[in-house]
Amino acid sequence: MSETGLVQHVSDAALWTAIHRAKESERPDAKFQDSFARRLAGERGEQIAAAIAFPEADSWSWMARTLLFDQFIREQAAQGIDMVVNLGAGLDARPYRMPLPDSLTWVEIDLPDILAYKQEILRADEPRCKLERIELDLADVAKRRTVFESLGNRAKRALVITEGVLIYLTAGDAGVLADDLAVIPAFQFWALDLASPGLLRMLRARAQEQFSRGATPLQFAPGNGPEFFRAHRWRAMRVESLLKTAARLDRLPEAMRAEALQPEDPANMGEQPWAGVCLLKRS
Repeated sequence: MSETGLVQHVSDAALWTAIHRAKESERPDAKFQDSFARRLAGERGEQIAAAIAFPEADSWSWMARTLLFDQFIREQAAQGIDMVVNLGAGLDARPYRMPLPDSLTWVEIDLPDILAYKQEILRADEPRCKLERIELDLADVAKRRTVFESLGNRAKRALVITEGVLIYLTAGDAGVLADDLAVIPAFQFWALDLASPGLLRMLRARAQEQFSRGATPLQFAPGNGPEFFRAHRWRAMRVESLLKTAARLDRLPEAMRAEALQPEDPANMGEQPWAGVCLLKRS
């Protein structure tokens, strides 16, 4: 970690992510459209994305992650969820860009600064569903439990999403968050992304020069993948590999296509680099 890296805070990663969504949207073969991403990323997002050693050839992973979250959200909306609770919402523009039912309530939860910034950038835009924003530091366990209970009392069948969030938690904190979500009966589904320990080490090595010493480190990559959550009353309904999704869409570099043909066991990837998006159901 450097003393003065570009990434000073976990919220800066939202700017970086927005740039990758913008670049995908501008491709002639784009797999999704996010016309808000470049505005949201701004100049600082451009600087961070340019500085972090993430080759353009690896853009398939960002595309696949966004696409899979879109897919799970779209499917659950079609099956009748009445609320989406987006924890660590960052600069996600899905309430504006996705064809969502106008009866759906979408709740964004994040730190005050990032929500205020987002509100300002999107002040002239209209969301496609009911949109609420709640300022909250998710590390404040007592306050988040109160918020979760309040939202649970208003919903009947909710989907929680944590895109790009869990990797910044310790295993202990991830377990407590899973428990806090599981005690809310209305929180029936949870979409999240996971990395293997091998991929975590690779990501740390790539980003260490641009993350300042004060930034939240990348931490959570359970060796047993989605099975980690079984002890916390969540079971995996679907697990989709980023690599195999990109291969299916013909977006992998030639050198990686053979790798995508190999079998994967998300619960036992160990030192093998792996990432995926999981849909969990409360049990």
